[in-house]
Amino acid sequence: MMKKWRIAGINFDHFHMGDLLGMVHSHPNAELVGISDELPERMVSAARNFGLQSNQVFTDYKMCLEQTKPDIVILCPAASHHGDWVEKVAPFGVHVIVEKPFAASLSEADRMIAAMKPTGKQLVINWPLVWAESMVTAYRLIKEGVIGKVVEFHHYGGNRGPLYHGADKIEKEPSDADKAASWFYKRNQGGGSLLDYLGYGTTLGTWFVDGAKPMEVTCVTDEPQGLEVDEHSMVILKYSFGLSKCETRWGTFTDPWTHQPQPNCGFILKGTEGTIAACDYGKSIRVQTRECPEGFDVPSDVLKSPHQNPVQYVLDCLESGNTIEGPLSLDISRIGQQIVDTAYQSAKEKRTLKLVE
Repeated sequence: MMKKWRIAGINFDHFHMGDLLGMVHSHPNAELVGISDELPERMVSAARNFGLQSNQVFTDYKMCLEQTKPDIVILCPAASHHGDWVEKVAPFGVHVIVEKPFAASLSEADRMIAAMKPTGKQLVINWPLVWAESMVTAYRLIKEGVIGKVVEFHHYGGNRGPLYHGADKIEKEPSDADKAASWFYKRNQGGGSLLDYLGYGTTLGTWFVDGAKPMEVTCVTDEPQGLEVDEHSMVILKYSFGLSKCETRWGTFTDPWTHQPQPNCGFILKGTEGTIAACDYGKSIRVQTRECPEGFDVPSDVLKSPHQNPVQYVLDCLESGNTIEGPLSLDISRIGQQIVDTAYQSAKEKRTLKLVE
């Protein structure tokens, strides 16, 4: 008999919590034992969707942890509170999955690592784009040497805006009041398109370039009237082997999971022997090689368990003793956070900066 992993979801600031709890609910070796948030109205749909009883729904996280005794906690707080919440739950001896980004700053990310270290439990940072078939296919081809060594990446990431959709990508139209109340639009809570989306480009980009770090970072952000956070950023990364770039945008013409906007959301990867264009959620990717410079399409891999979502993957690693790898690992995610921190400071100081350590 396989172990039944007890999992709790704590803090519903990020609407991705509903998606993640759905993955727990559908996993044969997982049991959703409790949820907690200070605002009970944010848990109503989750409690209903997953058949939770009243004694499994809490407004006090300590009571949730003490009474449900989970093995794993999923955290979805506002970006600037990731450190606080990992420090709160770590003493309970649980594995922790944090929904992207890693944190609102490198110092906060390091606090999270330090809080988990004495427990001997895993800290995992989930980047939903890792589970896009097109990205998995691009990485497979890179590892197979199809385009040689990756020396340049271009990432364009974003959507119409964080309040235009909820759990399961259900569309809605946000009001000005919605923006005023949302942490996504508050500077002191880690809001803005840069902190929301740049980590995708920097973390998966670091994965594609095999863990290399840039030497310098230059970033420019917009300054939307009436908002205290950016909705558009452009970042240039200077590596020893060349330049790469990332762009974040709230305000794409369409959401990439419904209709790809122009420019397409996704990655362009340049290798020493070819190129790859991988759009977010694309059914295929475009490849050029020296043998076929005109290019050809490669169907995106069909993902199979346990590599379809973070819950499957983390449970498989825990059961098999395998190491958490790729963007979900602390090594790759921390480099991504280094770049984000440097970009944020670069935009603030309006100058090029060396990578922060």
